[in-house]
Amino acid sequence: PLCHSVLVMMKILPLCRIIELGELIRTKKITSRELTDVFLRRLKRYGTVLESVITYTEDLAYKQAKEADDLLEQGKYLGPLHGIPYGLKDIIAVPEYNTTWGSKTFKNQVIDMEAFVYKRLKSAGAVLVAKLVTGSLAYDDIWFGGRTRNPWNIEEFSTGSSAGPTASTSAGLVPFAIGSETAGSITYPAARCGVTALRPSFGTVARTGVMSLSESLDKLGPFCRSAADCAIVLDAIRGADAGDPSSREIALEDPFHVDITKLTVGYLDSAEMEVVKVLSAKGAKLVPFKLNYNVESVQSILNITMDVDMLAHFDNWQREGHDDDYEAQDQWPVELRRARLVPAVDYVQAQRARGRLIREVQESFTVDAFIGNATDWELVCLGNLVGLPIVVVPTGFKSIEHPPKGNTRRRTTVTTGIYAPPDHDHIALALAMAYQSVTDHHKQRPPIDAN
Repeated sequence: PLCHSVLVMMKILPLCRIIELGELIRTKKITSRELTDVFLRRLKRYGTVLESVITYTEDLAYKQAKEADDLLEQGKYLGPLHGIPYGLKDIIAVPEYNTTWGSKTFKNQVIDMEAFVYKRLKSAGAVLVAKLVTGSLAYDDIWFGGRTRNPWNIEEFSTGSSAGPTASTSAGLVPFAIGSETAGSITYPAARCGVTALRPSFGTVARTGVMSLSESLDKLGPFCRSAADCAIVLDAIRGADAGDPSSREIALEDPFHVDITKLTVGYLDSAEMEVVKVLSAKGAKLVPFKLNYNVESVQSILNITMDVDMLAHFDNWQREGHDDDYEAQDQWPVELRRARLVPAVDYVQAQRARGRLIREVQESFTVDAFIGNATDWELVCLGNLVGLPIVVVPTGFKSIEHPPKGNTRRRTTVTTGIYAPPDHDHIALALAMAYQSVTDHHKQRPPIDAN
């Protein structure tokens, strides 16, 4: 009966990848309207548990779902994202809906424009179901409505300002979501919540219509069920736009057709060795590797760059005293007060040092890709300063510290990062897909609000 079929859909569909859901829609085994209804129900059921949703875009979602279904009835199929629900980090503008930036100061802000990434996804037939939590002004997981939690262990928080996209994808509240990173906001929450995610090469996805912290560091990327899903979403959203002079049309190869047996892949001391063994068994050449560079204090270069750039965007906000109302007083208020004291000479010297770092890393990158810790702070800073793409890959689980009495399904997720040179995102994606083709860590689902 109908009730039974709805229950089955509620349980099974949130476990499916984009590729699987897209085939169900293409073959008319399910409509976009039905799929949208499943994910909106799930968002409303668990979004409050995780504190991961800011705005449900329900009216828009059903309108876009109807358009997708109507097109399919007319014999027009837009591709693998046709009719697929998704969520956007709430620094991305969508007309007629609040774009809050996670801050009480901007809680009622409406930016009447379509962000480039939203336009791309709309053109691909995807269905926006929610604006998801960003940490206030894209700093960590605290926002005006609370603090977003990790679905694998709701006693923990998600970390990172792409908190809502990560937690919602991990918990199966959306098939995929778009987040952003300036310094760790894709890599850290993806690692904490056990999600496959891509931080693309700098400039791959235009940031028009997106709140900016630093024009030379900000990047948009997908959180998904798998690396294959990340490849599908990246293909839909990448591209240049006049509103973002740093964006570029990058000629990426098709990651589904990369022959990994022709690749030499390095591994750092911090790499998960299971990934090394799997990729070696799949035919890639694995070698020990170390990035060599002489620039000191990579972290300082990033901090000076990000903080001064952020202050330039939010100068009036701070001068008008809004930082006194900020959700976490030990975060941006402290950083921006310190940034105001940075001499122009020090900022210029930091950029010169950054240029040397980019050159040294390019010269040191003697492999096609390398495997290393996704959340090592030195690597996070270096990767963002140089613009390296990384795929965060779930590789297993370990027991949580101090588990509750009795059986618990709470876990600590284990991940690794697959890094590639700038503009070689397809290499990192191909390697991640090869690893996931013979493992199932990325298919596991968290308990959310259960033990």
